[in-house]
This record gives sequence, C-alpha cells and structure tokens, in this order.
Amino acid sequence: MQQQLNETGSLGTRTVIDGQQRLTTLQLLIDAIRRELKNRSLETLSTQAQNLVQNQGVYRRNIEDTFKIWPTNRDRTAFSLVMSDEPTESSEGAKPTSRIIEAHGFFSEMVSDWLDESESEARAVALVDAVSRFLQLVVIDLQADEDAQEIFETLNARGTPLTAADLIKNFVFQRLGGDNNKAEEAYLQYWQGFETPFWEEQVSAGRLKYTRSSLFLTQWLVAQTREDVTAREVFNRFKIYVNESPESAEGLLPRLRKAGDVYKQLMEASKVENGKLNRIEQFLYRMSTLDSEVVKPILLWLLDPELEVIPTKQIEKALSSIESWAVRRAILRLSTKNYNRMVVDLLNILHKSERSAAGDVVEAYLAKQSSSNGYWPSDREIIASLTREPIYKRVSRSRMRMILEALEDDRRGFGRDREKFSEGPVIRGKTSIEHLLPQEWRSSWSDFSFDEDETDEASLVHQIGNLTLVTQPLNSKVSNSPWGAKKKAFQEHTTLLMTADVIQSAGEEWSADNILKRSNALAERVVRIWPVPAENVGLVDVSVATSRDRVQVADLLNSGLLRVGQTIFARTQANLGRQGQVGEEGAIFVDGERFESPSRAARAVSGKQSEPGWWFWVIDLDSFESLGDLRAEYIEMMDIHSEDEDEEEG
Repeated sequence: MQQQLNETGSLGTRTVIDGQQRLTTLQLLIDAIRRELKNRSLETLSTQAQNLVQNQGVYRRNIEDTFKIWPTNRDRTAFSLVMSDEPTESSEGAKPTSRIIEAHGFFSEMVSDWLDESESEARAVALVDAVSRFLQLVVIDLQADEDAQEIFETLNARGTPLTAADLIKNFVFQRLGGDNNKAEEAYLQYWQGFETPFWEEQVSAGRLKYTRSSLFLTQWLVAQTREDVTAREVFNRFKIYVNESPESAEGLLPRLRKAGDVYKQLMEASKVENGKLNRIEQFLYRMSTLDSEVVKPILLWLLDPELEVIPTKQIEKALSSIESWAVRRAILRLSTKNYNRMVVDLLNILHKSERSAAGDVVEAYLAKQSSSNGYWPSDREIIASLTREPIYKRVSRSRMRMILEALEDDRRGFGRDREKFSEGPVIRGKTSIEHLLPQEWRSSWSDFSFDEDETDEASLVHQIGNLTLVTQPLNSKVSNSPWGAKKKAFQEHTTLLMTADVIQSAGEEWSADNILKRSNALAERVVRIWPVPAENVGLVDVSVATSRDRVQVADLLNSGLLRVGQTIFARTQANLGRQGQVGEEGAIFVDGERFESPSRAARAVSGKQSEPGWWFWVIDLDSFESLGDLRAEYIEMMDIHSEDEDEEEG
C-alpha cells in the first residue's frame, strides 16, 4: 500500500498497489460474518466485526469514508449494495450477477450453516476471534514519494500475469499524480469504457489468446511507433513510448479513448450477421476469418482521428489491396511469418508519404513484393489452385465460407462496382458448406463416374466447383441424397443465387464435367473479386531448390503441401502410429522435443543410428503417403512453374 498525504486529524488513506482482490474478498467475508451475527442479535460480536469493515462515524465525510476498502469505480455499486444494511444511492443499478454480490452471498450462506450447528454462540466467538486476532497480513507500506509502479511490476512478475491493459492502466494513472479527484474524472471519462465485456473478451492472435483491450493497445502502439511490438512486450514498449514522448498522461488518455471508440464501433458493426457492411466493416469481417489481427495497425493508422483525414476512396483502395493480398495468400496457404515485419515497413512508408495517397502507396508496396513470404499471388496461381486442388481440405471452414459468401454477394450485385439487384447480401457466418456431389457419394450416386486420368476423387469432391452454401437444416436434410432429391430440395427451399445457378446449369445430373466447368467459372470470379494491379511483380526470387537433396520441410509448408501443426506418423512396424507434429519453419516435434529434420526425428523414435526420415514419416496411415512423396510432388510443381516461366519469357 502507498500512504496518501492527508490533513492532520482526517481519516488516513492508502492506495492499494497490489492485493486488491484479496483485501476485497476478506472484507466481503468479514461483513458476511457481521451481518449473520447481527441477524442473531449477537450485537457485541457483530460490532467487533463491524470495526474491521467500517470506519467510525466521526470520520465519515462521504460514502467512500464509510468502508475500510473502497474499490475501483466499476465495482463500487455492487460493493456498496452488499456492505450496507440499507442500500445507498451508489448501490442503485448493481448487476445481480456481480461476482462481488455472488461472493458475499456465498460467505453469508457458509457462515449461517456453520453457526446453525450446536453451541452456536461459542462458534460465533471463535469465528470473530479467528478474523480479528488470528488472521495475519503481511503489508508493505510505501511512502508517498516512492515509485509504486516499480513495486507493482515486481510483485506481479511472479504471480498470475496481469494483462497488458491492467499494467498500462496502472502506469498511466500513476503518472497522473496524487490528485484523486483528477484520477477519478480521468478514469470515468477515458478508461472505464475499456473495462467492459467487449474489451475483456479473449481474442486469438496466432496460437495465443489475449484480451481485446491488450491486443488493441498493441496494435495502437505499432501504429504510433511504426515498430514491431509483440503482445507480450507491449507494456514495456508502452512505457518507453510514454517516457520519450513530450505528451503528458492527460493528453495520451483522450487519444487512446478516441481510437478505441472508432475501433469498437467498427468491430461491432463487422460482426452483424445481416445487412450491408461498409468497406471498412467488410474488410474487418473478412480479415477476422483469416485470423489476421496483424494488419489492424494499418487500419488504425488510416483512421487515426488525430491525423489528417484520408479520402474515402483511398482508404477503400488500401483495404481492398490488403484484403486481396491476404485472401490470395490464404487460398495458396502461403506463409504468414513475415507479416509483422511487412506491416511495420508499410507503416513507415505511409508515414513518409502523403496521407491523401495512402491507398496508392499500399497497393504499390504490396505489388512490389517478390519473396515467397510476401508476394501477391497472380491470377494464374489462384485459378490453378482453385481448379486443380481440393480447396475444401486445404483451408479452414470459416475461410471457405467467407470465400463462398463473397461469391454469392458478387452474384447478388454486392461486389466491386456492381449494380445491386438483390435486397441485400447473404447472411454472414451462419450458412453451411454443402458438397453437391457428397463426400460419401458412392452409397447413393451409383451412376456417377469420373475420368481418373483427368482428376482424382479427393480433388473432384472438394473442389470449389462442387461447393455451395445452404442453411444448416437444409444441409442435414440433403447431405448424402441423390441428385434428384437434392435438386428438388434446393428448388423448394434455397434463395441463394449461386445454388440456383447450379440447378439451372446442371439439368438432370450433376457430373464431373459440371464440377470442373463450375470450378473454372468460380475461380475466374474469385480473381475479379480480389484483383491484383497490372504492375504486380509476383514471385520472382524463386530461390526454391528443385534438387531433391536441397528441398526442406519448410518448402512443403510454404507451398501448402503441409501445414503447421499437422500430425505425421511413423510407418515402421516397430513404431507404427508414433506421432510427430510439423512445427513452424519446418521443424518436427516428437513428444514435445524439437528436431530440425525428418531424419533426426525418425532416429529419435526408432533408436537407430541411421533412419531415412523422408520415407519414415507418413501423413496418412491408410495411404502411407510419405513426406518423400510430398517432396516429389513439390519438385514436380516447381519444374512446372519453371517451364511456365520459360514459356512466358519466350
């Protein structure tokens, strides 16, 4: 605790630097004891307990002087309600589900049950003795001029980690000085809004989760400093930013609040399932399906209310470029590991450029990228992937649904520069992905056939041309039905234009030829929805080895043949089924231990001095397709790519 300066004869006050939850919980327990003793007319014992939770009346000048502990603003209503015999003005509007109310009720029930046993008065004496004489506290008292923030950070370094937002809040308000009224006003006006369910929701960023407030503060700091800041180091970087800034804490809080309000408004709008979204809201919705929090600092910079307003068309151009770049790379399952660095580079370029040309700058920057970790994929690559590969198996369900939603909206006239003929866009995030030719087609599609020389079954069934959107009930109804029943159900129940197009074009059968033609048609529309500029450079530094000896697991990850986190299996009889996981940058993990190559991981499992890892590890125990098979497929892909490049140059 830190001693606060006060007048002689007035009530002594301290700020709780650390231990708020423990002290509050103890106060709720002792007050529950007081209340139960009073209800049983044990006035002397009740008064002894009361002296531990309430200050004497002669020292009370306002409501906060009543209690030994006075919580932060968000908890005061509930605290005042349960700690007072009569509700006070500040207790009006307390939520019945408050943890404080629940805790007080729990303690009251436990105390009552315990006192209801035999020798209740003796139990009451023992209970008051326990909390007044035998409960021991260790207290660190700081003088008014000591650095409470440093103590606070040290104490919290070993316990349950506080969020970045908690640490930043404490740091900023310590900077406001000892004026309690000033701090109270600042809290109510600028910070209270960050302590709501929206901001405290856990949000995924990669493989980790953070509160949305901590993630926002990280993204805001990246936008302000134009430096790479991870969520784990945001607090220390925030302190450096504030200490090096000529701006006071009073000036910083309003800027944070303004940026937070804009962010919250757009995020909430992007989550609305029905109705038209503006370009920014649509961008946020689509990027959320890609789990791409990393690009949000650019959006915060573009919309910064403290900077010059950017023309709407330039903002839309910037977001359209980023979205096209990100969606195309997601379709090809290209690496995202360099995105943080790219965002920082782009922010620095934007900072040095005219804000009025921000969209042009973003498009030009992405179009110039030529490395495998950052290039903007071409139309040819996207069309080839969507017409040859089992896209349903290669991207997540949410991403696949978003792509199909975009195709449906485009068909309805809600795409780029389209005339809107339909009443509104498709409902977002609620439809199911339906395979027109069922995944288990052999049981009810006995007449269906396909040319095995042209395409394999998995690619055909899971190609984009075989996918559409339906409601979940309709999906369950028609799942493995023959084409006639499925077509009839679609005609009777669906309003989706992309499904209506299928019914009209397919006629009395849904064939392999239908799937392939539709895949080509949808692929052409995908590259129109997410276009690339004519100046796009594309992948030019193909430093990928086509020699079998130089291909690494990382190359398979970058090409989409493997994915991070994918399970692989040992194929030898002695170790059949032993599992490994593919890690970032191509490492193999076995039982939590990292190995830099398949062979090293294989030797660790088999115990042999020599083990051919590319043969040893398979991705499927049914087909026994090995990492070596994927390597051969990769080399073939690279050879084809090289031949295509030669033909273009010729």
